[in-house]
Amino acid sequence: MKNILKKSISQIFSPSDSEAILQEAKKQIIRELDAPSRRLFLQRGLTLGGVAMLTGCDISDNASVENALGKISGFNDRVQGWLFGSTRLAPVYAESMITRPFPFNAFYAEDDAPEVDGNAYRLKIAGLALDKREWSLPTLYKMAQVSQVTRHICVEGWSAIGKWGGVPFGDFLRLIGADLTAEYVSFKCADQYYTSIDMATALHPQTLLALTYDGQILPRKYGFPMKLRMPTKLGYKNPKHIEVIEITNKFTGGYWEDQGYNWFGGS
Repeated sequence: MKNILKKSISQIFSPSDSEAILQEAKKQIIRELDAPSRRLFLQRGLTLGGVAMLTGCDISDNASVENALGKISGFNDRVQGWLFGSTRLAPVYAESMITRPFPFNAFYAEDDAPEVDGNAYRLKIAGLALDKREWSLPTLYKMAQVSQVTRHICVEGWSAIGKWGGVPFGDFLRLIGADLTAEYVSFKCADQYYTSIDMATALHPQTLLALTYDGQILPRKYGFPMKLRMPTKLGYKNPKHIEVIEITNKFTGGYWEDQGYNWFGGS
């Protein structure tokens, strides 16, 4: 099994990249990392070789370290993408296990959550899609919906179980004639948040364009009028208050990802 794993990983990145990552990281694991977001990235964002090499270590925050961490983060994205698949499902739970109240989480206080006018709201579609009409909430509410009781896992170390309902995102993408061979789907939100995901995650059967929470219209604090719910991703990858969905081959990063968090963000 160990030899098989090594062989599979070697197909993801070149030997020269692997050696460069290892040597650069070894040279730089020497001093305290000052930026909290970068320390959190190291503690929770790396997997496999990155965790084995860096957990419990202090490193300096300079250009060389940024370069090394960028390479490790890219390695992490490739490994998580390689392991990800449509048949790998996140656990589902009984409704009796729902966390009540479900925690509020954002980069701002709950009172500062955006107030979106549901009557005037229109979801905009951009990029590589045939049907770019704008979608009103009544139209979205009429679509066939499913629900799931899954665990939200926060990069800060806590988790909570909730019940989300909405349209399977893959079904929505097919309905609008999205180019399913495109690399990314990106999101812009009413709270100025933005993020992006790979197409395989967008088409995963548990990825949900969530319109309700616990059987009720999605509350403002949980992302009204809609959020993307992905139990296969860490919480920061689940955008709320979505205004624009773009299908693209351009890498657009994300609010936290641009500050050092791992882009793939698998849970």
